[in-house]
Amino acid sequence: MSYLPADTRYDAMRYNRCGRSGLKLPAISLGLWYNFSGVDSLENARAMIRRAFDLGITHFDLANNYGPPPGSAEENFGRILSQDLAAYRDELVISSKAGYWMWPGPYGEWGSRKYLIASLDQSLKRMGLEYVDIFYSHRPDPETPLEETMGALDHMVRSGKALYAGISSYSLEQTRQAAQILRALGTPCLIHQPKYSMLHRWIEDGLLGVLAEEDIGCIAFSPLSQGLLTDKYLRGVPADSRIGKSGEQLDWGDSATQAIVAKVRQLNEIAQARGQTMAQMAIAWVLRHPGMTSALIGASRPAQIEEAVAAQQNLHFTDEELQAIEAILAGNNPQ
Repeated sequence: MSYLPADTRYDAMRYNRCGRSGLKLPAISLGLWYNFSGVDSLENARAMIRRAFDLGITHFDLANNYGPPPGSAEENFGRILSQDLAAYRDELVISSKAGYWMWPGPYGEWGSRKYLIASLDQSLKRMGLEYVDIFYSHRPDPETPLEETMGALDHMVRSGKALYAGISSYSLEQTRQAAQILRALGTPCLIHQPKYSMLHRWIEDGLLGVLAEEDIGCIAFSPLSQGLLTDKYLRGVPADSRIGKSGEQLDWGDSATQAIVAKVRQLNEIAQARGQTMAQMAIAWVLRHPGMTSALIGASRPAQIEEAVAAQQNLHFTDEELQAIEAILAGNNPQ
């Protein structure tokens, strides 16, 4: 049965202008970092992408090495795009990135012109696309001149293989320099994609100010700290969770992790008082910044996407709520 998107898909989603550009992004975007790879269910991935589009999520974020195996998330997305969304390509914002390891040898990672341009060509082939809407330098390269990396992004835009250029995980000063180089080349930096959540707040120490000064959009990845800022782990580690399956990222028995969980339990009480789940409040908290274009979520099933989109129903925080959240995060609140 052929897929027809919901006629109501644009009724409830908020769309925010991305920096000083003509492009608007949905307040909630879907990342394909996990659960869309060659080892995951293609039908579940298809169901999530369909549901996301039905809810007004027009932005789908990938990278060359998303998998496992590397490249398989783009291949699966290409299959789903061909089957279900090809007729709606002009309604979609599709992004990819390169910077981390993708193939063996000295030209398979980091930020050289050779690697970035070859990577985009490969990504386009995997997804069956003529162009991506946004292409990112996924991380700064300490050994390649920034002029070379930004020059490669400029070339991609001028060649028509990407419509906009972006950067991810660049520091405050690297962001300022990258923006200046791209502006001089005539291809402004559209967007920065940093990690940002209640538990990872480094962008508040100047980067948000630089993005505002340079008129660059911001899309935060891992706004839920890979599931920690949800109610999923409040009573232990579910066997079917990402951490439960792999044991990655965290030692669940250590004191630091337990301290985080204790904070999330208290934050969850504020969320409930706001009429939200913990995940919804965490997303709303990220989106509270005027310069935050979008929150980039991950998902393992369609219901999680529905929950995230519903966070838009309450994006306002009172001063008292923000103060209470700050006290919990700082560890200064009474138990």
